[in-house]
Amino acid sequence: MEKTLKQASSDCLKIVLFGPESTGKTTLAKQLAAHFNTEWVPEYMRTYLEEKWEVYQQKITKKDLVPIAVGQIKTENELAEKTNTVLFLDTNVLEIKVYSQYYYDGFCPEEILKICNSATYDFYFLTGIDVPWEADELRDRPYDRIELFRIFENQLLQKKLPYQILEGSIEERLSHAIEIITNLLSKTAYVTTRRS
Repeated sequence: MEKTLKQASSDCLKIVLFGPESTGKTTLAKQLAAHFNTEWVPEYMRTYLEEKWEVYQQKITKKDLVPIAVGQIKTENELAEKTNTVLFLDTNVLEIKVYSQYYYDGFCPEEILKICNSATYDFYFLTGIDVPWEADELRDRPYDRIELFRIFENQLLQKKLPYQILEGSIEERLSHAIEIITNLLSKTAYVTTRRS
């Protein structure tokens, strides 16, 4: 299992969209990838759980957590190979840890804790809860948004990870994020052309 739960080395800037459900992470990841002409990593947990529900009519259990983390890292590694500039992640393994501990009374598989401590990301955008909550077949905590937001931010603070809270309209969030990323890119030696 450890071999599959390992972040591959890469020379791109990794930016994570991080935060509670229904706070615009996917929309922003797509918009930023389009603006910077690069790749974005979808949330593997959603793909996995949608398929599990459609095929087996089953919801998530503790046994699904490690396979979800493996799929997330695998997708990230594959897409990181396609760019040497910037990669946007619609959540990462740290988000899986947050939800695992939240839903299972502090439980998180050792494999996930280990990859959370070893995987590295350059910057986090913590998406605010000042947008309407939109229901779907997987979202189930519309009244826990404040608590979850605090948990997500505490993870970033405890690990001393660089982050910026994004609030406001979609346009305001996008504009603010672009400004920050442009500044980050200007301070690095990243090449601004995509790999073929």
